[in-house]
Amino acid sequence: MSKPETMMIDEVKYVRADAVNQDIKGDLKIVILQRGWIMVGRFTRNGSDCVLSNASTIRRWGTTKGLGELAANGTLKDTILDKCLGQVQFDYLTVIATIDCKEASWVGKL
Repeated sequence: MSKPETMMIDEVKYVRADAVNQDIKGDLKIVILQRGWIMVGRFTRNGSDCVLSNASTIRRWGTTKGLGELAANGTLKDTILDKCLGQVQFDYLTVIATIDCKEASWVGKL
């Protein structure tokens, strides 16, 4: 019998610690880019070169209180994330704003 990868307790999804990629570096952030792109992932910056690892495009927020609600609570019932393949790379001059995310709220959601 295989071990479960996730479990639900009080409608909260928990992920096995050994299933989480510990090699990914950077702070978890929502990044608002030019031309309406809104993404979430592990943000790192080297000069003007920026990278979002384990990134997703936020296609639908699904919130009533804006992006801050997503940052604090993670994805909601109506939130739609489109997973990006590989890393997203962009120049820092294309960044409109970044929002720090509450790590515990996003476990297993990216």
